[in-house]
Amino acid sequence: MSAVLIDGKKIAEEIRNELVQKVNFLKGKGVVPGLAVILVGDNPASISYVTAKEKACAEIGMKSFETRMAENSSEQALLDRIMECNRDPNIDGILVQLPLPRHINERRVIEAIDPNKDVDGFTPVNLGRMLLEQPSFIPCTPFGIIELLKRSGVPTNGARAVVVGRSNIVGKPLANLLLRKSVNATVTICHTGTKNLGSHVREADIVVACAGAPGLVSVDMIKPGACIIDVGVNRVPDSTKKKGYRLCGDVDFEGASRIAGWITPVPGGVGPMTITMLLSNTIDAAARISNIAI
Repeated sequence: MSAVLIDGKKIAEEIRNELVQKVNFLKGKGVVPGLAVILVGDNPASISYVTAKEKACAEIGMKSFETRMAENSSEQALLDRIMECNRDPNIDGILVQLPLPRHINERRVIEAIDPNKDVDGFTPVNLGRMLLEQPSFIPCTPFGIIELLKRSGVPTNGARAVVVGRSNIVGKPLANLLLRKSVNATVTICHTGTKNLGSHVREADIVVACAGAPGLVSVDMIKPGACIIDVGVNRVPDSTKKKGYRLCGDVDFEGASRIAGWITPVPGGVGPMTITMLLSNTIDAAARISNIAI
C-alpha cells in the first residue's frame, strides 16, 4: 500500500485562484484588501515568512503594509503601531510576526489588535467566537488543515481524529474545528503528559502531528489507511545538504507513507496552506468592514 500524497502547494494554488476572483470583485466595489505585517527584530525565519506573505499579497492583487522595528524596540512602540493600524481605513488585516523579543509581552500585543482585523485569529475574542461557532477569523494553520481534508476527499464524518499537540495556535483550535458538525470527527488530544502515545495514535483514522518533535509519530503507531497530517517543521543535521541540515516533520514520513491512506509531505504540505488562509481571512475582513457580501 502507498499513501496518496496530499499536495499542499497544489491545493493552496487552487484556493488562491478563487481568492483572485474575490479580490477582483471587491476592487470592482472600490475596495482593495490590505494586510499590515509588523516584524520586530531580524530573526531570519521571521524575515523569510514576512517576505513570503508580502509576495503572496502582491500575486493575488492585495496591498501589503510592512513595518520593521528594531529588536530593542519598546513594547509601547509596538502597541502604538498596532493602534495606528487599527485606525487606518486602508488596513483590513493586522499580522504581528511571532515570536517577539523576550522583553515584549506577547499576550498584551495580541490583545491590542482589533478583533475585526485579527486575521491570524489569535485574539481571545476570535478564539471565543470560534469555540461558539460564531462568525470569526479562524487561526490559519488549523483552517488550512480542514481545507486539506475537505479538498482531498478524506472521510471525516464519524472518524476518530487524534491531535498530537496542544498549542493555542494549532492543537487547541484544530481540535475544536474537527468537532464541528460540518466535520463531525471524534477527537482525542495528546501531549507531553500523555501516557503510551502510540496506543492513542493507533486508533486514529486521522492523525495530526503538531508537537514540533521530529519523528515523534513512528510507523508502528499508524493505523493502515489512516490520514496523516504533519504540521511539524524541524531542522535536523544533515551533512549531505549544503546548509548542513534538512527539514522534516513530526512523523516518520518514509515509513508512514507505506501504510497510510493519505499523507502530507514536509515541506510542501501544510505550510503553503497557512499563508493562503491568511490571505483568505484578510479578504473576508475587507468584505466585512465594507459590508460587502462575497
